[in-house]
Amino acid sequence: MLKAKDIMTKRVISVKTNTPIYDALKLIASYGISGLPVVEDDMTLVGIVSEKDVLSLFYNNDDDETTVEDFMTQPPIFFDEDESILDVCDFLRKNIFRRVPITSEGKLVGIISIRDVIECILQLRNERVAAG
Repeated sequence: MLKAKDIMTKRVISVKTNTPIYDALKLIASYGISGLPVVEDDMTLVGIVSEKDVLSLFYNNDDDETTVEDFMTQPPIFFDEDESILDVCDFLRKNIFRRVPITSEGKLVGIISIRDVIECILQLRNERVAAG
């Protein structure tokens, strides 16, 4: 049975609570991602900030003092690295989230996006076809 750690992206772009919100937006835009995990210095997961979380900036974008903490969703929903990928997939299917952080003992160790699940599906199919 595949576990979250088997398909997660390990090189995760994350931000801290005191990161200026416009810096977080630049990361989201430049990497083409839909959200960022928010961590403490020791990589403890404390929140997540998504594209939707910052839409209010369109109406009032003149405050350069705002930080990720002002917009992030907390507590974050996450999965442990040893949880079944089927549980992660069920969660992503039934909810509006496009990604979910993966932790080990409360520390961010990866992230799984819908795209990661799709790539896993294609890889498993290719392996079945090659086997026979």
